[in-house]
Amino acid sequence: MAHRLTRVLILLLCVSCSATTLAAIEVREFDSPVQKQRYDSLNGSLRCPKCENQAIGDSESPIAGDMRERVYQLLQDGRSDIEIQNYMTDRFGDYVLYNPRLTGRTWLLWGLPAALVLLGAVVIGFIVRARRRASNHALSAAERERLDALVNRERTQ
Repeated sequence: MAHRLTRVLILLLCVSCSATTLAAIEVREFDSPVQKQRYDSLNGSLRCPKCENQAIGDSESPIAGDMRERVYQLLQDGRSDIEIQNYMTDRFGDYVLYNPRLTGRTWLLWGLPAALVLLGAVVIGFIVRARRRASNHALSAAERERLDALVNRERTQ
């Protein structure tokens, strides 16, 4: 009796595991290989709003599944990649794009790295210039006499 119960539990466990595995596989039919490539590209370039830094093509969250389905439907309707991205950003915000567009709200995001590199180059230029001036500067006659006096004083002590 115990063996039968164990077998039934193992069978139920196997069936439940295989059911979740089968549920995760999405089968999509495309009119052309180009359309399949566009689908894969869009799924890789759109971020899941629930998952942190994970594309909708890699995410197993329900919202990512819904987004993949919507991308598929929009591709079947003949929409362009830009129209699909616009649809997703209208619905979920700019966060869903891995490469945000250059707009008034994102100019700082795009411009700040370049500005910091330029600022760093200017600071390094000033430091190098100041060191060159300091090393090329000759001592005045009064400074030379004072230096000689200090050197001679240490020798006599």
